[in-house]
Amino acid sequence: MRTLVIGDIHGGYKALLQVLDRAQVMPDDKLIFLGDYVDGWSESAETIEKLIELSQSNTCVFIRGNHDLWCGLWLDKGATNPIWLAHGGKETIDSYIKSGWLTKDAHRAFFNNLWDYYLDKNNRLFVHAGFTSMYGVGREEYESNYYWDRTLWEAALLADNVDKEVLRVNPPSRFEHYSEIYIGHTPTTNYNKTTPMSPYNLRNIDTGAAFKGKLTIMDIDTKEFWQSDPLPSLYPTEKGRN
Repeated sequence: MRTLVIGDIHGGYKALLQVLDRAQVMPDDKLIFLGDYVDGWSESAETIEKLIELSQSNTCVFIRGNHDLWCGLWLDKGATNPIWLAHGGKETIDSYIKSGWLTKDAHRAFFNNLWDYYLDKNNRLFVHAGFTSMYGVGREEYESNYYWDRTLWEAALLADNVDKEVLRVNPPSRFEHYSEIYIGHTPTTNYNKTTPMSPYNLRNIDTGAAFKGKLTIMDIDTKEFWQSDPLPSLYPTEKGRN
């Protein structure tokens, strides 16, 4: 059995189908999704329907991203906000209206049951964005940091440029609790990278699928990964979050 981690999808249903096919995902594979399933491309509702389907055939862990928080509030309570609408929310609403799944109970349940983070038996942490507590993810004071924090990512980038002997003696406090940390949230395309980045003991799997990048799925044991085509080529008449 493999354990596969999947980066931010942002309504790119076609890309999701591609990476599942290219990785030859089988029912005995465990799938860990890092969040931001919606907002961007035009098939957010279809993406959620596929994830629900996968949860019936595979062991799945679904982490909550900041965009999922917004979408869940809208599906559950009808709540919207201008920031969400301007950053993919409108496309998600259109997708739900077009699909006819706006009132589907399984979709509301999906968003209500997302994980803030996941820690596996090998002490590998999976979280959408990050956390700030020096004592570890379980002692985070502000829940919103799981979905929004970028200081963990920035600290990993900085640590990667520090003398390794210094870090061996005094490791960064947030990182020493875990053998590895997997995140999404900050596209690697911001750093002109179209593949996963791995500073220090952190791996960023968000390879810019919301924008001009690709969707990535990675085997966390072998570190082999597979990618979709660039999302604009799959949705040539759309802008995504560009």
